[in-house]
Amino acid sequence: MIYTSEEPQLVMSVRSMDEEIFEMRTRGRLDSTLRPRLIDLFSGAGGMTIGFTSSFGHAFEPVWANDNNGYATRTYNTNFGEHCVLGDIVDILRGGAVTIPRAEAVIGGPPCQGFSLLNKSRSEDPRKQLWRPFIKVVEKSGATVFLMENVPQLIGSIEHQMILEAAEELGFKTASARLCAADYGVPQMRWRAFIIGSKFTDPKSVFPPKRTHFPPENGHKRIFAEKEIPFVSNPRPYVTVRDAITDLEPPHGTEIRDVPPPYDLHFGRSPTAKSLQRYMAVPDEGMNRFDLQERAPDLTPECWIRKTSGGTDLFGRLWWDRPSVTIRTEFFKPEKGRYLHPEQHRPITHREAARIQSFHDGFRFIGSKIEVAKQIGNAVPPGLAARLADSVYALLLDVKGKEWRTSSAGRSAVQ
Repeated sequence: MIYTSEEPQLVMSVRSMDEEIFEMRTRGRLDSTLRPRLIDLFSGAGGMTIGFTSSFGHAFEPVWANDNNGYATRTYNTNFGEHCVLGDIVDILRGGAVTIPRAEAVIGGPPCQGFSLLNKSRSEDPRKQLWRPFIKVVEKSGATVFLMENVPQLIGSIEHQMILEAAEELGFKTASARLCAADYGVPQMRWRAFIIGSKFTDPKSVFPPKRTHFPPENGHKRIFAEKEIPFVSNPRPYVTVRDAITDLEPPHGTEIRDVPPPYDLHFGRSPTAKSLQRYMAVPDEGMNRFDLQERAPDLTPECWIRKTSGGTDLFGRLWWDRPSVTIRTEFFKPEKGRYLHPEQHRPITHREAARIQSFHDGFRFIGSKIEVAKQIGNAVPPGLAARLADSVYALLLDVKGKEWRTSSAGRSAVQ
């Protein structure tokens, strides 16, 4: 299915609360005294937390987070304060040594490898069950809203139904949707599944959030047909790779540098002579390994020639005037996907990948370049998270009494 720029006029709907929150936030008009407390589980570097905090105009107050990767935990604490706990959430809950603080909202993405299309054989993958401690933290924190993220294949699965049933047993009304990050101003065609739950209001009144951006007429295909999601009153065109990275100078060196951003993470690789020949053999944006095979069969690995299905969009160049493909953890390896710069003979840099994920340049990543790449690739794009935060904020506005009006209210913890 191909969407065109005429689509917003076809699916526009009446003004909704999530759209009002979006417009107030982007104009800096949200009530800064309303500071809902936030817990982020399986937080990684904190991509979701960014979207819920001041970087994107929200005033959620992060009070607790957890991840089992030490580098990601250090990155989170460097940017948000020393409240991200390192460790296995199952062990943390079982041990009882850590007290879960009160919070109005719990967000996070339990590891999704068990649902991935790359793991079809893992029908008993125990990582599918990590949604259970997520729900337990929702219960222990007293949260009235939660937001869970996962791969698109979660929707309709047995586990999806189990999550909904567990949430409903705790008194939550729920809604689920597959969302594309590009529809919300992120320069990337990244699809994720989200489940939102609310104890006081049917979340379907504000979720899925209205789309803020629409695709230009460039033949961009969509994996999932979520066409029923309407647009805000004045949607804008997709943010493109050109918008995200065109201002950057060519990269320097091959390591993280102690220089001000954005150039601290804007470094290259040392390709072999054959790799450089391959880059030069596919010079035009949009080309990929099939063009390499046609133009330079002597440079094409035999395994690529034999592989005609599965992961075939490899060694490809990005388009300048489209959003990127999904940024994964090995974006610096063009043999892993469409990760070549639109015109320079190299893969994209860590800074370019971070921008395509919508991280702002001032966000500080901690760790080796491989660890930083993992943090970038595994994150929920902050720009998408901000739009989801609009929905969560709108639901919390319906809570009577607003005991969370200031950050000093209700600091006690739930045992």
